[in-house]
Amino acid sequence: MARVRDLVPDMLQAQRGALFPWVPVFLGIGIGYYFASKFEPSVMSLGVLATSGALLMVWHLWCRSSLAPLICALAMVSLGVALAGARAHLVAGPVIDWRYYGPVTGRVVDIDRSASDALRITLDHVWLTDVPLSETPVRVRLSLHSKVTGHLPEPGQTISTTAHLGPPGGAVEPGGFDFRRHAWFLRLGAVGYTRVPLVLWEDAGQERAIFQTRMAISARVQAALPGETGAFATAIITGDRSAIPQPVLDALRDTNLAHLLAISGLHMGLVTAFAFGLLRLALLLTPVGLRWPVKKIAAAGALAVGAVYLALSGGNVATERAFVMVAVMLLAIMVDRRAISLRAVALAALIVLVLRPEALIGPGFQMSFAATTALVAVFSAIRDSRLDLPRHKVLHGVASVVLSSAVAGAATAPFAMAHFNQIAQLGLLANLMTVPLMGVLVIPAAVLGILLMPFGLESAGLVPMGVGLDWILRVAKTMADWPGAVRPVMTPGPAILPLVTLGGVFLILWQGHMRLFGLAPILLAGALWLGAERPPILVAEGGALVGVMTPAGRALSRATGAGFVADVWLENDRQGLDQASAAALWEAGLPPVRHIRGKRDAAAYEGCRDGALIIADTDLPDKPQTADCTVLDASKLQGWGSLAIRWHGDGSWNIEKARDRSGARLWNDAAIRNAQ
Repeated sequence: MARVRDLVPDMLQAQRGALFPWVPVFLGIGIGYYFASKFEPSVMSLGVLATSGALLMVWHLWCRSSLAPLICALAMVSLGVALAGARAHLVAGPVIDWRYYGPVTGRVVDIDRSASDALRITLDHVWLTDVPLSETPVRVRLSLHSKVTGHLPEPGQTISTTAHLGPPGGAVEPGGFDFRRHAWFLRLGAVGYTRVPLVLWEDAGQERAIFQTRMAISARVQAALPGETGAFATAIITGDRSAIPQPVLDALRDTNLAHLLAISGLHMGLVTAFAFGLLRLALLLTPVGLRWPVKKIAAAGALAVGAVYLALSGGNVATERAFVMVAVMLLAIMVDRRAISLRAVALAALIVLVLRPEALIGPGFQMSFAATTALVAVFSAIRDSRLDLPRHKVLHGVASVVLSSAVAGAATAPFAMAHFNQIAQLGLLANLMTVPLMGVLVIPAAVLGILLMPFGLESAGLVPMGVGLDWILRVAKTMADWPGAVRPVMTPGPAILPLVTLGGVFLILWQGHMRLFGLAPILLAGALWLGAERPPILVAEGGALVGVMTPAGRALSRATGAGFVADVWLENDRQGLDQASAAALWEAGLPPVRHIRGKRDAAAYEGCRDGALIIADTDLPDKPQTADCTVLDASKLQGWGSLAIRWHGDGSWNIEKARDRSGARLWNDAAIRNAQ
């Protein structure tokens, strides 16, 4: 009995010196619990959790018991819940719950493109007609339809237009990506579109100087490198992806090269590494190199370069995360610590989660830290063992690139498959053919181009950069057209990614042979994923679209309209159909389902006598029907969100509502927001 009682303390004692990387893991568990909950903790309960977590941390520091790590873990979970809840309240803002059509005035704070390739602007300092300031959203986002002419938006300008606005939509199916939650943390209180020209209300002021500088650099880059190449270069240098055509995005995504567009760990690492090496070499060639700690000075200079790159790139979440990771490693150099270690990665993750807890549930955070953690673990194992890469410089470089691409690809594959519903089967080959070029040509040439831009000589750097980008685009387009380049993947259940993460973390962080137990949750996740089943019937929010699974794939009730919802459903089904092909299957939809759209079809409705499921996006007249018919019209669907429906075979339907799946949370319940 005593041996059993001492088992846990002995196991924890064996992990001494390797426990710090578990701190962000348990903090993430608390954050994940907050987002997975179906109820919103009160402000008082969040305060209790924060206080409890702080007291547990004090006890952990004071307590010399062998169980102190468990106390710390419990403290991190409590603080994680409190931290996520506090962040949700901190970003709170009005969200409209009605349809608005009328004048919209606001300042342009972001310009990008929507999934349908429409130019899109985000406005703050919003003014809406007859809407009190207390109910006016902090930010709104408008898609500019292709027919819009007149003034083209520029950063910092205040513009006015007439637009259609509505509340951010919820999950397109129960348990799916919740855009309403995503918009809450972006402080988007309304989204919509405009079909009329934009009118310049007030020119840009100096308070948006960095944003204006970004756009000015983007214009100079695209002037030197026109077309797709310039758009690609602009995305890498300033983070402005508004000029990249959708076919290019699709080709990069289908070959697993889309990460080259986002200013993330790869770009920030290459820029700071280039700056570090250049500064160190320059200092060594001067008398300073004999008297001063050149390595530390170069690290400080590279950190400053990274900060400038962060500002010029717009400071989005991915770039902030990359800068934190690089900053931790450069600071480690400055204080004589090992720069690349699991402790450094853990510290970076801890900082990111404290600053933006919501990053945990996004693909960017998951994929970047999965890749970084796996790479550090593998190369640290090689360094600490007798194994080594080939010592010949060329062979060593080739082996390093191949190994790093394979490890990063394997680590990020489950997350990419779950979030994007596809496997880029040629991704490893495409990365091997392009990523080295980013380090030896594209990034150094980009830095040179920016340094020469004040003198009007940016072409000296941008032209060589364009040569490298042309090669990357050629590889992406060529491979994307190869048969079997992309394989669709069914969307996993909610437990799959947590199981994969738990298993992977245990495999990497636990010391000793017991780490092999981490394979168990990974294998369980694989089995659950293979056995996953898609809902037979899906209904979009408000009844705008219905999809019924058939032997040939999901049949959709309409060939046009609700395109985003249709695309997500078909991607999650892994069928590889487009909306028009899926609509052609509608007549084969079983069990009997009818979709009534618009007031004209509703007026022609004569009741139901065939046991069908009736979905309507408007209110239906009261008509005779048999008892086994189920009618869901607009009045019944209101507030339910999207639906997943299963047929029991006994005349009944099991209806799962997105609202019930997500629960009553700050971002989807006005009553909760007002009560907090």
